[in-house]
Amino acid sequence: MPERPDYAALTRGQLAVLDRLNAGETGLPVVEQIVRLAQEVLGTSAASFVEYGPNGEKRVVAASGDWVPAIGRRVDDFFPGGFCALSRAGETVIGSLHVSADSDKSVLEVLAGIIGQLYFIEPRDPDQIRRQENRDLWLAVTSHELRTPVTVIKGYADTLTNHWETLGEHGRREAVRVVGARAGELARLVDRLLTATSEDGEIGVAEPGPFDLPETLRGAVEELPEDLRRRIVRGNLPAELPKAYGERESIATILTELATNAEKNSPADSPIELCAAADGETLRFRVSDRGIGIRPEHVERAFERYWQADVDDRRRHPGAGLGLYLVRRLVERQQGWVSLRPREGGGTTAEVRLPRA
Repeated sequence: MPERPDYAALTRGQLAVLDRLNAGETGLPVVEQIVRLAQEVLGTSAASFVEYGPNGEKRVVAASGDWVPAIGRRVDDFFPGGFCALSRAGETVIGSLHVSADSDKSVLEVLAGIIGQLYFIEPRDPDQIRRQENRDLWLAVTSHELRTPVTVIKGYADTLTNHWETLGEHGRREAVRVVGARAGELARLVDRLLTATSEDGEIGVAEPGPFDLPETLRGAVEELPEDLRRRIVRGNLPAELPKAYGERESIATILTELATNAEKNSPADSPIELCAAADGETLRFRVSDRGIGIRPEHVERAFERYWQADVDDRRRHPGAGLGLYLVRRLVERQQGWVSLRPREGGGTTAEVRLPRA
């Protein structure tokens, strides 16, 4: 680290940022430029900006140098090591700018203040924020889940209507079986919707509590469509594990999305492995496929709303790009976290961690 900040670089950098702001540019690209500027001016090995969410969540949204791998990860009250200055929008702390070594506090505060100016915070009641977040998540999850059985039922009904004679007895029975199975799935979803909505229209959130993770996973597998269910290898679900703490009802949704994602991105009839285990503070379960794998640069982007890998992927597997986004929202609401990584030997592993009870 230099004995003093590079004030010439600071001046040049501030002018460059000002030019972008005057041109009407705001948002993450400008924050990323300020983070890189902090590292350059203060001569540290890394810098990052941690954004504070309205519900207390803190996440690294921009980083440079050695901290680039931390982008997208949640952090505790303080970023590991280093030195930081708070960013404020008015009286509201919206985040913190970090560098990897003790540095000139005044320079860091100046740059953190510029980031604060990029944010406009409209004061809102915390309870109102929580209710709105619950409502948004509930609507997104239920609409996403309802789409699949409705689409399948309509498709098979059209097939029966238009190709009754050519299907033959076996084909008709199979089509009716699928319609019945998906109608049952749809009925269960509707029951959940009615249960989640109170008499005054408020959206309820299941109270977290201790639950048996392997037992819950086994039950969730049984609710999967038959073609997907028969691909699940569940031999490594221990009979006994410490209890997990969270929302038991959400596990079926989480597993369905992860297993469906694995099904889409792996050869037909290849196994999808499901396992669970515990360590000192968390319980985890993993869904692993033997498919095309995931690029390192896509590990975090896959959880973004509406994101899909490429045009060919969208053509093969049409969808809204919401599944993994909803999984992350559901898991992190339970103080857990979810990650993707390439599987050794090919394919992708999705891992969900939840607190121990």
